[in-house]
Amino acid sequence: MASPNIITLIFFLLILCVINNTPCEAQLSSTFYDASCPNALRTIRTSIRTAISRERRMAASIVRLHFHDCFVQGCDASILLDDGPSIISEKNALPNKGSVRGYEVIEAAKSEVEKLCPGVVSCADVLTVAACDASEMVGGPSWSVKLRRRDSTTASLLLAESGALPSFKASLDSLISTFGDNGLSARDMVALSGAHTIGQAQCFLFRDRIYNNGSDIDAGFASTRRRRCPINDGNGNLAPLDLVTPNSFDYNYFKNLIQKKGLLESDPVLFSGGSTDSIVREYSNNPSKFKSDFTAAMVKVSEIRPLTGQEGVIRRICGALP
Repeated sequence: MASPNIITLIFFLLILCVINNTPCEAQLSSTFYDASCPNALRTIRTSIRTAISRERRMAASIVRLHFHDCFVQGCDASILLDDGPSIISEKNALPNKGSVRGYEVIEAAKSEVEKLCPGVVSCADVLTVAACDASEMVGGPSWSVKLRRRDSTTASLLLAESGALPSFKASLDSLISTFGDNGLSARDMVALSGAHTIGQAQCFLFRDRIYNNGSDIDAGFASTRRRRCPINDGNGNLAPLDLVTPNSFDYNYFKNLIQKKGLLESDPVLFSGGSTDSIVREYSNNPSKFKSDFTAAMVKVSEIRPLTGQEGVIRRICGALP
């Protein structure tokens, strides 16, 4: 039984929270697993590095998977849930189906952690740590990841399909609004778009752009892309988002924008005479500034509406509820 002094202290702290109108809730912490699962981060890192060594493209896929999770319901691993009796999976949402990937990589990393510390480390934390490890693995920045997220018991197909995730056809105003809804500035949005320096896109996502001889696309760039993306075929054919250094995290994406070599429709809007032109120019000339801003923005993304304390659960299998 707790001593009277301990009970008094707890009561005092609760009253203090009420008086000061401050939330008495668990906070994210970079040292959260130091005692309960001290080798968790190292284990996740090893698993993610192994996956990316097998397929370098996986780095971009994991970063994108993390992003698509956090923009729907917050960073709660809801995107990892499969269909079930009470779940309609976000994996089936139009922005995700047949496009978002890396689920099995996160599941494998979680499985390795479960061998060490059963029921301790959340899938949401595994995914967040994995995104940082993926960036570093391909030459991008790393950062201190705060931990203590818990996993959602719900998913929202409706939210994933109703504009929570930015479209590859989005206008600049739409992008700024969508990111703003998640506490991210226009600068954050441009920095995060720089993740398009790695990864690939399917033909159907950029076909209209490369066959529309508009003034916002370099003719030679469009012609090169048509070789792998026929006008009436090859929907799933892949093309790197950055033709020059597709497997390295650098600042070439912003140079591409200035040269009218952005692949998706949502790329050139960042440099089209609007409010973000100056940011694109800044990043194209200052890779250190880009990487520092990208790091800060990724930290912000990782802290979008996490479940903490007694909220949510710790899923032992990321694709299924306990």
